[in-house]
Amino acid sequence: MPTVNQLIRKPRQPKPVRNKVPALKGCPQRRGVCTRVYTTTPKKPNSALRKVAKVRLTTGIEAVCYIPGEGHNLQEHSVVLIRGGRVKDLPGVRYHILRGPAAVAPRNAKSCRIPSLEI
Repeated sequence: MPTVNQLIRKPRQPKPVRNKVPALKGCPQRRGVCTRVYTTTPKKPNSALRKVAKVRLTTGIEAVCYIPGEGHNLQEHSVVLIRGGRVKDLPGVRYHILRGPAAVAPRNAKSCRIPSLEI
């Protein structure tokens, strides 16, 4: 426990806030080009093949991003838009790829439920 004199000489410093999505550089989304599309396995209690992509962003940083949904049409050199948001059971995956913008086709959920609406 510091004395009053010690606190006057060197006041308490607030803890620095750690940026959870440094590759976005303060922006809500960033564009990038896929350098590798692959699957990886999650942490211990879970078991699956999660689809991820390594993306080189316009900031020059390479980030590992999760590809949400069932099925995708991503391959190397695909242009994608990414947002923040980690995947809890994949270490090192801090970003999500947005479906719809750029090269990832949006998932047509209705076509899965109602056959007459298939496009």
